[in-house]
Amino acid sequence: MKFKHLFNALSLSLLIAASSVTKASTQEVTVLLDWFINPDHAPLIVAEQEGLFEKAGLKVTLVEPADPSLPPKLAAAKKADLAISYQPSLMVDLNNKLPLMRVGTIVNSPLNSLVVLAESDIQSVKDLKGKTVGFSVGGFEDAVLGAMLETHGLTLDDVQLVNVNFALSPSLYAGQVDAVIGAFRNFELNQMDIDGRPGRAFYPEEHGVPAYEELIFVTHPDYAGTAKIERFLDVMDHATQLILDSPDGMYRSFVSYRPDDLDNELNRRAWRDTLPKFAQQTRQTDVAQWKQFGEFMAERGLIQNPPSTESYLFVKGAQ
Repeated sequence: MKFKHLFNALSLSLLIAASSVTKASTQEVTVLLDWFINPDHAPLIVAEQEGLFEKAGLKVTLVEPADPSLPPKLAAAKKADLAISYQPSLMVDLNNKLPLMRVGTIVNSPLNSLVVLAESDIQSVKDLKGKTVGFSVGGFEDAVLGAMLETHGLTLDDVQLVNVNFALSPSLYAGQVDAVIGAFRNFELNQMDIDGRPGRAFYPEEHGVPAYEELIFVTHPDYAGTAKIERFLDVMDHATQLILDSPDGMYRSFVSYRPDDLDNELNRRAWRDTLPKFAQQTRQTDVAQWKQFGEFMAERGLIQNPPSTESYLFVKGAQ
């Protein structure tokens, strides 16, 4: 299929230069995903399906993890070129002395949310007093919930936490819990609507939690700024622009990667809701936001001290 897209002069010049790379100079890049392939990974899949990696002289291998906690650790050990992680996870990994740098962003705003059934009598966060709240992963999620509660005069002691082992929406349907924290607003809310049990979401960034980047690329500091990583990030910018210029066409490209698994109603809805969240400039980030979020993590006892941003935010050209 052919699509017409607009590119700025710099992107165009980079693509022309990349197209002249010979097969002999093709470089391999291994990217460890954070989870199974879904619309959050759209720029990666579109880049593969549209031949952008090949034009840039890259052979990219995407690996779906058996254990979602392993990719950053493997990247820190130089077992992969890049891993997809999360801003909160990177803060914890740095606190644990893992050598990692953030070099790019896929989704540049939170997806996490606190969700209740739309039919619930919980109309505000303050209505959670005395209720049960399900979670999947302890630590960050209960810290987020605690901060949200505090903006409404409550604390974690005012709710009962229940580990629902990733069964977020099913635990709501069954009445096991009154609310869940950690539900991705582009997935769980859509799945609940498809199931005929629509939900209502409360967003952490609107209730006392600093905004953060949901999905990021991390690598070992020795790899940051290398030619193949820079070429890879250029391709991410290009693929994201293709998606934003032609969302319907690029959805078809995305699902062609694995039609039987990807072409379904949930992914169609998640695709729509994820598009506004993509970082249009992969390398760009807000240093002040990272500092604020690091301070939040430290205040909540999730890390000991906020690390220096210079130690983990790679800036091209910096010494």
